[in-house]
Amino acid sequence: MQANKFLIIAMAMIVAACGNKDGDCDASGIFEATEVMISAGETGELLRITVREGKSVKAHESLGLIDTTRLYLQKIQLSAGLMAIESRRYNIPRQIASLKQQIATQQKEYKRYANLVEAQAAAPKILDDIGAQIAMLEKQLAAQEDVLANGNRSIAGERMGLQAQIAQIDYRIGKSIVSSPIDGIVLCRYAEPGELAVQGRPLLKVGDLENMILRAYFTADQLTRLRIGQKVSVYADRGTSERKEYAGTVIWISDKAEFTPKTISTRDERANLVYAVKVAVRNDGYIKRGMYGEIRVAPAATEISQIKAGS
Repeated sequence: MQANKFLIIAMAMIVAACGNKDGDCDASGIFEATEVMISAGETGELLRITVREGKSVKAHESLGLIDTTRLYLQKIQLSAGLMAIESRRYNIPRQIASLKQQIATQQKEYKRYANLVEAQAAAPKILDDIGAQIAMLEKQLAAQEDVLANGNRSIAGERMGLQAQIAQIDYRIGKSIVSSPIDGIVLCRYAEPGELAVQGRPLLKVGDLENMILRAYFTADQLTRLRIGQKVSVYADRGTSERKEYAGTVIWISDKAEFTPKTISTRDERANLVYAVKVAVRNDGYIKRGMYGEIRVAPAATEISQIKAGS
């Protein structure tokens, strides 16, 4: 009981020290936000842009429009070409109907004369001539079917090419609609209606301020106490003498050491090489980009054992 009581008191002192502005935390860093630069997907006049700095936006919501008149006219031209190609398509059954009718007539004649030859009422040579005529017509039919099928395949290829061009136009028209890939807040607006939007030119910058990231730096010794998905305590300034605690989750740990950034303090100021760590924090609106924050990692099992042993 006495050891457990001492452990509780020790952990309370650790938390209280970190919550105090003069307390000693494991690492400190700067709060960052996921930022997305929204650029023009097409070149043309910027007809409208409906948001300004500070405006909340939803993912894939229409925020502006680049002129699509030129693209629309190209689509009409391609659609007209597609209709012209369709008019050239062969109606194969109709084209070969005449030959099929001739073959059917000759086959009837062949049966009629076959009966006459069997009854010795007609010369066998007539039957041979009709058979030869049927064979010739069947070859003509096969040749014409091949020609018509090849013609339709060529037309189908042209049709697919135009359809692909129309699909590209539709894609470019879709890219002319300015939208954000994420929910967030408009941080910067770089263009105004009436200006020329060149493909790749930045129009807006949107940031996800609800889910902040604290980038902190840990020494190699401290890194052994961290793992991806681990819960940690995060502290942010709130006034001159207060700090607010937030729940944080470790989402990334660098696998490369780097020299301590000049703007960052570590628990051991003599440490030259540190590892960057990202901690995700849910923002309640009080955390701002660029603010300093501190991290406190819960004591590991070995540290707790040492505290118990010391009691």
